[in-house]
Amino acid sequence: MKAMVHATRSGISGLQLGTSPAKPVNKGEVQVRLKSAGLNHRDLFVMSARSSNDAPLILGSDGAGIITQIDKEVKGFKIGDEVIIHPTLGWPTASEVPEVPDIVGGPTDGTLAEYITLPADNILPKPSHLTWEEAGVLSLSALTAYRALFTRGKLKPGEHVLIPGIGGGVATYAMLFAVAAEAKVTVTSRSEAKRAQAMQLGAFHALDSYTDWHIGDHAPSVDLIMDSIGQAMFNQYLDVLRPGGRVVMYGASSGDQLQLPIRAIFFPQISMLGTSMGSREEFIQMLEWIERHQIKPVVDRIYPLEETTLAFERMQQGKQFGNIAIHIS
Repeated sequence: MKAMVHATRSGISGLQLGTSPAKPVNKGEVQVRLKSAGLNHRDLFVMSARSSNDAPLILGSDGAGIITQIDKEVKGFKIGDEVIIHPTLGWPTASEVPEVPDIVGGPTDGTLAEYITLPADNILPKPSHLTWEEAGVLSLSALTAYRALFTRGKLKPGEHVLIPGIGGGVATYAMLFAVAAEAKVTVTSRSEAKRAQAMQLGAFHALDSYTDWHIGDHAPSVDLIMDSIGQAMFNQYLDVLRPGGRVVMYGASSGDQLQLPIRAIFFPQISMLGTSMGSREEFIQMLEWIERHQIKPVVDRIYPLEETTLAFERMQQGKQFGNIAIHIS
């Protein structure tokens, strides 16, 4: 089968189109012929951490396709079913949090290939209102956003959510989900075009990342912040959070280390919450949520499998709004 294989060196330059044998179907597994896949910033982190000493790896955590083989012990699916990939491995329920979740596309081979073989617990029916490309970019980013907003962030209707750095996959899903939940959403971006697009998609405010974030009467007004940036912006969060507000951290694009005024946390009783990926239980809830609200992913661009390197370069440069899709077959 054709596959985008990462080998020989770290970073995007180690990615090349090649061939790889499709893995046989073992007990409890299914084989899916992939129609589409999606890219995530996680793929860039995986590539940057690898070296020529590592075994070749097929990247990709998002995907959707058609079942072509199925183990006889698997119930509830049949050959020909249209399915979507659930990317986290061995995490059944929201309350049973693994120390570090295993993800399709590292440590196991992923979705940037013509076929993937994986446990039946890691597939679910494809939402019928989505195109192949929309379904192919849904999984990891939407799951991360859903857990961050609802499981960890406990978002309620009418609350004010701040999403810094709009344009990335998780941030964009978080905005769409929060709007559907009848929250007031403020986003930030350095890009005027991204701010304008966010307003078209339902944001209440769209602010320049490097201007004053106070809104209206300048009183702290934010109930929940979705943080993927970390140290560069964190002290600014404390200026706009209401007493009792929450920060849900799911990324650290500006660095891991924080210096915090501790009294600014405990006097206003701010909650700082970490999250990453999500469970099968939450993936099912997320699919039900997008079907109930007929939410469609924002697909930035669609590339053929052969041009995956160009797609990753666009992501690395931060040009995309939403998710980048890979057309496979």
